[in-house]
Amino acid sequence: MWDNHKALNSFASFLFGAALLMSLVAGGYWIAHSSYFPVRKIRIDGALKHVTPEQLRLVAESELKGTFFTLNLDATREAFEKLPWVRRAVVRRQWPDQLEIVIDEHRAVARWGESGLLSSQGEWFDAASSEALPMVEGPAGSEKDLVRALADAGRLLAPASLRVVGLKLSERRAWDVMLSNGVQLRLGHDDVEGRMARFVAVWQQELVKLPYRIEYVDLRYPNGFAVRMPDYKPGNVLPRKPAA
Repeated sequence: MWDNHKALNSFASFLFGAALLMSLVAGGYWIAHSSYFPVRKIRIDGALKHVTPEQLRLVAESELKGTFFTLNLDATREAFEKLPWVRRAVVRRQWPDQLEIVIDEHRAVARWGESGLLSSQGEWFDAASSEALPMVEGPAGSEKDLVRALADAGRLLAPASLRVVGLKLSERRAWDVMLSNGVQLRLGHDDVEGRMARFVAVWQQELVKLPYRIEYVDLRYPNGFAVRMPDYKPGNVLPRKPAA
């Protein structure tokens, strides 16, 4: 072999290439782990209403570990998503020393029973809020149905200047709605939107004019409805309210 100049040249070229590759790997490792490439700046984007700068600072100080090159983006994203109001976080590197974090907050539309909140995306999340939100209840997995029902009810009740303060879906898929004026609507599980539209029409034409407190309106009848008025006594009709 030592007399074979072609083989010697090939072997020397191989050794040179291997040495060069090892040097590049070692250099790359040094650059990636070098303290000369720290994350010096963090940029936070997003319409933040509930997540505070203090919360973000604490996460950054406790969870951001490594250099610009070695920082684990998935672990960083998960750390920010642990904050109660954060729905999603996107983390990106910006050369040469900046980390960009985009925060997408939950938008709460209701309270889920006695624990947690329901977002506009139909997602339950564990956070506190001082907002006046409707209370909703339903079987596990009905979150998106409840959010859709809230939106539909708000649209249908708007002409009567009423809003939903409580919404319940039973295990048998029957709907009950509590209104801002204290009236409960029993809607059942069939033609819910049609029944609510019928209530709005009758409310504006007749029920709002009655001089009695209405406890509930049962709309589960095919051709009518029942009204519960605790103050009403047969044969003792109270005078109508004077017209405004």
